[in-house]
Amino acid sequence: MTTDGQAPAKVAEPLHDDEIHVWRLDYDHHQGRAPFHMLLAAYLGCTADAIRLGAGAYGRPSLETPHDPDLHFNWTHSSDQALFAIARGVEPGVDLERLRARPRALAIAERYFSADEFVALTALEPAARDAAFLQLWTAKEAVLKATGRGLAFGLHRLSIGSRADQLALRFLDGELPAHWQLHRLNLDDVHVGSIAWRGGPRTIRLRTLAPAA
Repeated sequence: MTTDGQAPAKVAEPLHDDEIHVWRLDYDHHQGRAPFHMLLAAYLGCTADAIRLGAGAYGRPSLETPHDPDLHFNWTHSSDQALFAIARGVEPGVDLERLRARPRALAIAERYFSADEFVALTALEPAARDAAFLQLWTAKEAVLKATGRGLAFGLHRLSIGSRADQLALRFLDGELPAHWQLHRLNLDDVHVGSIAWRGGPRTIRLRTLAPAA
């Protein structure tokens, strides 16, 4: 479900245990973490400067005491857009890319992707390859972020299948793909996004944050 043009105060709507909220927002890199802290503050019922963040062993941000330890989040940005995902009881990973020409897509896939992903990309017409490459890239990043390890874990240590509007985690080194959820995010014609988490199915609530007045 997508609800456009909501203000941050509207996140007072409860975040249910069977949901993941994903916010899309305009973004300028000069803002740093400020927009994400603002959204976190709306969920936590506090001011942005009261938020206390720590980091996992591989740098993933997390809430520190006295905040709710069951609340998990992730953010990403590309060019002038950003995504912020938040959930209870599962750790979401989210990634976003703006569609653009990738003349080295096959070379990158051959070096860093799994063999079956590379074969799938080579079978596509060049006109479709850039979008398919970026969809795979965001899917792999989303999973790696959700593990807490990030790109350092290795892009080759997982394999993603993509068909029509469906993504599937085929292989993840050391884990069972059946324990994971992976979805593409329906954004627009010029952005590609994916979200992943370890756990059962949930409803994804995709919203667009109203621009600041």
